[in-house]
Amino acid sequence: MSRRVTLTTFLLLTLVPAFLAVRNPQPADSRSLASAVDKVRTNQATPNGTPAPPLPLGLPAVPWPEDNPYSPARAELGRILFFDGRLSSNGVVSCAFCHKPEHAFSGSTAFSKGVNGKQGARHAPTLINRAWGKSQFWDGRMPTLESQVIFPVTNPDEMGMTVERVIQTVQGIKGYAPLFAAAFGDTTINFDRISKAIATFERTIVSGNSAYDRYLAGDKSALSKQQKDGLDFFNRKGECAECHTGPNLTTEKFANLGIGMDRLNPDPGREVVTKKRGDLGKFKIPTLRDLAHRAPYTHDGRFKTLDEVLDLYAKGGLPNPHLDTRLTPFYLDDQTKADLLAFLDSLNGEGWQKIAAPTAFPQ
Repeated sequence: MSRRVTLTTFLLLTLVPAFLAVRNPQPADSRSLASAVDKVRTNQATPNGTPAPPLPLGLPAVPWPEDNPYSPARAELGRILFFDGRLSSNGVVSCAFCHKPEHAFSGSTAFSKGVNGKQGARHAPTLINRAWGKSQFWDGRMPTLESQVIFPVTNPDEMGMTVERVIQTVQGIKGYAPLFAAAFGDTTINFDRISKAIATFERTIVSGNSAYDRYLAGDKSALSKQQKDGLDFFNRKGECAECHTGPNLTTEKFANLGIGMDRLNPDPGREVVTKKRGDLGKFKIPTLRDLAHRAPYTHDGRFKTLDEVLDLYAKGGLPNPHLDTRLTPFYLDDQTKADLLAFLDSLNGEGWQKIAAPTAFPQ
């Protein structure tokens, strides 16, 4: 197994940028560091000059797009649209129907059900920290949050609409006009603006200031001994820290763990996008943040517990011709598993829990 990524390297990659942005790199305690980082990032302007909202400790500045800069009005419009079931053909299924807030904006079952009562083909992934995503969906088929909106909305097994019907529906709700005017400068309602508003809101679904973030920031008491032991093992097992690295604990790349390849007609995953046979069965490497709220796990939701996920890694994944070569079996005793689970628990952060559905919708 690769040992290229050590704890020291990981700390340098993730901690130094944060310290460079803070005037006092050795604060008296973790709370003062968090306050300083939040202050710096609050004052960072987006492309249109509007200050971005503060971020929890451990996260870099959000890369707001030039053509879709942050504004409070746009984020609020996006929040309302995200939770509004009227954007579906049955008037019930909203974005939040599958990406449940209480489950860290992920699915609570292996597959979510859409307007026709049919189950989706993949587990609804978490939306937390997708602001830093390099591509969207398990197979990375779309490059941005704006571009991905059209897929769930028009999928007949999800929200079951057409672009034209979505526009007509929103235009027909008089209460939306002033919200679009506040967000975009006039009352024009089109799908581009709907997508941009939802994407703006989704970039505010963040998680940071976990015990792990505070530990990296210098508070060595933030992790228990068991969690530190788990972190040490995590870094010594090369494929762990090599794939789950950086502020969001993912490279955003794709890997074949063999999951689903044991079925008669396996999900081709990334191959559908790239048309490369070597990408068969590859899926996006997910963030490890807030795993405690995101069961079941993996793209087909087959694992109910993190214990099962660790067992999969310990046996080197599921054999198939395209299995990631970094996966090799290793011995995982009960104590080491407990240590790893304790470390993963330290990655549960805060930020997304503050988001709630609107108490009322435009009429």
